[in-house]
Amino acid sequence: MMKKLLSFLTLAVAAMVVAAPVVHAQSISAKTTLDIQIKGVPATEQSRISGKYVVDSSGYVYLPLLKGGIRASGLSSSALARKIEGAYRSAEMYKNPRITVISTKDAASSKIDAQIVSVGGFVKRPGPIQFIRGMTLFQALSAAGGETPFGSIKRVELHRNGKKYVYNLKNAAHMRVRVYPGDNINVPQKTAWGN
Repeated sequence: MMKKLLSFLTLAVAAMVVAAPVVHAQSISAKTTLDIQIKGVPATEQSRISGKYVVDSSGYVYLPLLKGGIRASGLSSSALARKIEGAYRSAEMYKNPRITVISTKDAASSKIDAQIVSVGGFVKRPGPIQFIRGMTLFQALSAAGGETPFGSIKRVELHRNGKKYVYNLKNAAHMRVRVYPGDNINVPQKTAWGN
């Protein structure tokens, strides 16, 4: 009798576990604003990297000091944080970075996100900026405070729909290139020759 009762209870508990709803973390998608914070690195580096970033329309987020973007779309905030930590370690930038990613995705913010251009890299105020109709690449960079002394405006990267375009903002025609909501702009570090 006791064996039957124990078998019944085991089956009942197993059935409850299988039938219990599974809670999934909300995954990140294109045009989601992310608040990314880094710890475990020098304070000057924390201020350069920590901030708000917008996932571009192809699902990538672009962070300072890393070549290329990191695929964020489809990941949870914690999975993206581990991926960013791994990218900084692989690039041998930091030994033990600790990344926190908070996704501010909800119905109201996704409407706002659609009207944002993200500027990162070697600029004075990296992060999202409010898009204004007719905005140019130069205006977007200016809204982010302009380049730092180490930023190269001769090789400004514009990431749009999964494609990368490179512009020299010393060229007046390139200064007038239009930007659109969801674009990501990256100002790379100058080379040893100042380019």
